[in-house]
Amino acid sequence: MAKSGKRKTRRNVARGVVHVRASFNNTMITITDLNGETLCWKSAGTAGFKGTRKSTPFAAQRAGETCAQAAKKFGVHEVEVRVKGPGSGRESAISGLQAGGLRILSIEDVTPLPHNGCRPARKRRV
Repeated sequence: MAKSGKRKTRRNVARGVVHVRASFNNTMITITDLNGETLCWKSAGTAGFKGTRKSTPFAAQRAGETCAQAAKKFGVHEVEVRVKGPGSGRESAISGLQAGGLRILSIEDVTPLPHNGCRPARKRRV
């Protein structure tokens, strides 16, 4: 029986938006087009790091490099970067994107900050 359905076509996008989410445990990098549709994504875990090594700046840099290479297959050359979260891989993920060959137009911090909304969790006692 023949396979029926839509054939996946490669989109050619010149400009994209990079969303970097840096948590304390991992760094997620997603590249979308200007409409917000995902082109590719990588994380420190998919770059081959496990456990506590996922939260290192080096892992975020490697994830940025591999994500930039995947985005170049879609024709992305220029990107706007939006960084969210308190993790250690914020700056190194951006340098990994540059090392991967993407031109960075702007960097924006979109970390959500409460305007005295919910009560925060209790202070950790280590």
